[in-house]
Amino acid sequence: MKKIFAILLVLATVFALAACGTTSNPPASNPPASNPPASSPPPSNEPSLIKVGIVNLEPSESGYREANVKDMAKVFTEANGYDAKFSNVPTLDAQINATRGFINDGVKYLLISAAEAAGWDAVLKEAQEAGVTVFLFDRMIDVDPGLYKAAVVSDMANQGDTAVAWLKEQKFDEYNIIHIQGQVGSAAQIGRTNALQREIDAGTMNLVSRGTGGDSWSADEAKKIVEAAISSGLDFNIVYAENDGMAEGAMKALDENGITYGANGDVKIMGFDCNKFALRYVMEGKWNYDGQCSPFQADVIDGFIKTLESGGSPSIPADKKVISEEKGFDHLGIGAIKVTQAVIDQYGLGD
Repeated sequence: MKKIFAILLVLATVFALAACGTTSNPPASNPPASNPPASSPPPSNEPSLIKVGIVNLEPSESGYREANVKDMAKVFTEANGYDAKFSNVPTLDAQINATRGFINDGVKYLLISAAEAAGWDAVLKEAQEAGVTVFLFDRMIDVDPGLYKAAVVSDMANQGDTAVAWLKEQKFDEYNIIHIQGQVGSAAQIGRTNALQREIDAGTMNLVSRGTGGDSWSADEAKKIVEAAISSGLDFNIVYAENDGMAEGAMKALDENGITYGANGDVKIMGFDCNKFALRYVMEGKWNYDGQCSPFQADVIDGFIKTLESGGSPSIPADKKVISEEKGFDHLGIGAIKVTQAVIDQYGLGD
């Protein structure tokens, strides 16, 4: 009996010690695993897209503008390395609003074809302060050249000079002119008007009537200008229209009033831009002259931007003007290039 009691006492002591050990010395445990820090995505081998804002006019303005808008859209694509946003609007105020929007969006480059030559100083200073590089295309504007990198443009003054030189070369007995202007204040209107105005001021040519096709260079408005001159009994033998669409509007007014025109007609018709339909009219002898205005500036600006992005310095003239070479075309090849089908295929715009 004593042996049993002794055994039980030993066992009780062992269990008590084991219990105390459990309470005061818990087994060591590993600390809870912490979440590993989020890993950064692996660096991409793809170059970041270049942010560009392009401010242009509406493609419906003319065949020239349609070709110009398409040219920009063809070059400034994601596949070519660009995140490009486009605003095609007809007025100065709308263009300036679009420009400010692009600056606020953080574009690196701005490309601008201005509705009007004046009024750009403030917004281009904002662009400069924001570190945005500006390129002009198609048209010059009246600002300090320090506010833009380069201007890839047509020489609008030369277009006017070329057209007026052609007129003088024809040696007409009289120069009684209906002058249909484009958007007043635009570089194209100023350049195409000034050469003619010098002759009018010198008394070598007579201004019979003058009107404008407005912001849209409207063929309908041009038609009304010619109709008004006819209704007033004004004597004229030349229509000098500052784009092809307006020249066509003038032609319709002559048709409806039974007045002959073209190579063998009483009225000589002049246009600008070299749309295919206009060059066909010249080739057929329905019109007499068409002045070229090249709409293809996108590749040149793309080259400048890519050079800048690679750390280089693009080759830009001291006056910052990169001029497109342009020509005049006529029916007979007197003072201009005679229009043939090959000329239409090479220089014509649109269909």
